[in-house]
Amino acid sequence: MMNNDKMELSRRELIKLGAVAGVSVLAGGWSLLQAQSDSLMSITIPSSGEKLPAVGLGTRDYRSDNDPSEMQRFRQTMQAFHTGGGRVIDTSPNYGNAENVVSGLLRDLDIRDDMFIATKVDREDAEAGKKRMENSLESFATSSIDLMQVHNLRGTEAELKTMQAWKEQGRLRYIGITTHSPRQYKEMEAVMRKHALDFVQLNYSLADRGAAQRLLPLARDRGMAVLVNLPFARGRLFRVVADQSLPGWAAEMDASSWGQVFLKYVISAPAETLPIPGTTKPHHAIDNLGALSGRLPDAGLRLQIEKTIDALL
Repeated sequence: MMNNDKMELSRRELIKLGAVAGVSVLAGGWSLLQAQSDSLMSITIPSSGEKLPAVGLGTRDYRSDNDPSEMQRFRQTMQAFHTGGGRVIDTSPNYGNAENVVSGLLRDLDIRDDMFIATKVDREDAEAGKKRMENSLESFATSSIDLMQVHNLRGTEAELKTMQAWKEQGRLRYIGITTHSPRQYKEMEAVMRKHALDFVQLNYSLADRGAAQRLLPLARDRGMAVLVNLPFARGRLFRVVADQSLPGWAAEMDASSWGQVFLKYVISAPAETLPIPGTTKPHHAIDNLGALSGRLPDAGLRLQIEKTIDALL
């Protein structure tokens, strides 16, 4: 759930061909991406064995449908993401009207059935939480949401009780919890140990590796898939490499941009990790999906990447 606006200028410079790629996509030049989409890197949801392409799309900034040019950009981004093989979309009712915007875009593009929708509930009270989740079902005009998450551990016990019941009824396919702050890691760990969850969502990046100490290993041991928010550390990673050429070792992981380096580092963590960078521009969506092809860094290369970034932070 990265703030895309905070990384706009530096990323535009880093993705030298981004604008060209975006024009190609908008003109219908889908063939290369479509050919690659059948062999994209995936994660496996431990509780079911279902596979998902290992890069998703965060929609925190999909907040308004009043600006036609902005909506067109959102639409093009969603189309690029889908055509390139992306499936996982993370949203929330507390992102303004993002659920309605996303739902409308998916409907207009006729791709709703192809997508894996993850949303959230953010209420302390069980009855208020039920109403919140009913609204999400209505927003997406569906009888079942792929993944419902307790947002930032708000009302965790009350909401998980309802969510478990709804999962048994088929109204939710998967359930989980989220955080984006190390201040909640202790509570997050306690909930993960207590409850049988399908997913957890947390912040993790080269600039903030705290989740790797206990939460990622616990998710692996407890059989929980991990959605990773803030994989670019709110754009901080792009800012620190703004004047840095892509190192030679990037070729060892088949990364052609810094963004792909950052995402492949997250995907290669020792758990079923799926980054969900906030993405509102089609050329960013294309670049992000490039992280799904080629090799991932091994333990030695991960260490080298960490040392490179640590020297710049």
